[in-house]
Amino acid sequence: MRRLTLSAVALAFTMPCIALPAAAQNASGSASEQNPSSSASEKTGNKAAAMGEAEAKHAADTTTVGLLALQTSQIALKKAQNPKVKEFAQLEVAEQETIADVLKSMRDQSTPASGQVKAPTADTVQSNLDAKGKAMVEKLQKADAGPAFDREYVQSQIEGHQQLLEIQEAYLKTGKDRENLNVTKLMRGQIKEHQMLLQDMHKQLGRS
Repeated sequence: MRRLTLSAVALAFTMPCIALPAAAQNASGSASEQNPSSSASEKTGNKAAAMGEAEAKHAADTTTVGLLALQTSQIALKKAQNPKVKEFAQLEVAEQETIADVLKSMRDQSTPASGQVKAPTADTVQSNLDAKGKAMVEKLQKADAGPAFDREYVQSQIEGHQQLLEIQEAYLKTGKDRENLNVTKLMRGQIKEHQMLLQDMHKQLGRS
């Protein structure tokens, strides 16, 4: 049931990026008049008129941490030995690919709306990782498969999901755009559920 629930919520992420243009058209005034583009929007390549400073920062921060979770989970798909860890990595890859696709669509509304999830390219992932993220990826790539790898991966996910939660909570306090806020609420719920799964795995791996 958890797996079905996670998949259903992930699929729901695609809905706002389809509804956003219509919502903007029905609003009392253009999106650019209500929420003008900001310096953060220009610096991070956010072309959506509805994205203000808070929205641009939220998208950039979520992308940086989310793509790290994606790449480390792709490594775990190949190296993880614990079945629960491998299953979580599979769910995390699907989730982060969806979130990356949604954020890209919301940043650049010139991209045609689509019900299909387009995973970010390897170059996109690499270009969005910070120095700490690249170091973690390199560490997991060099690590041997086994219990120690599983524990290291789960610990990195615990830390990453805490960062992701803090990013969502911060935006929910400052955000203005309805669609961005609604997507963020869904993301927050997904992150909290993943945190519970990670804590369960952490306890299990500590006993193994």
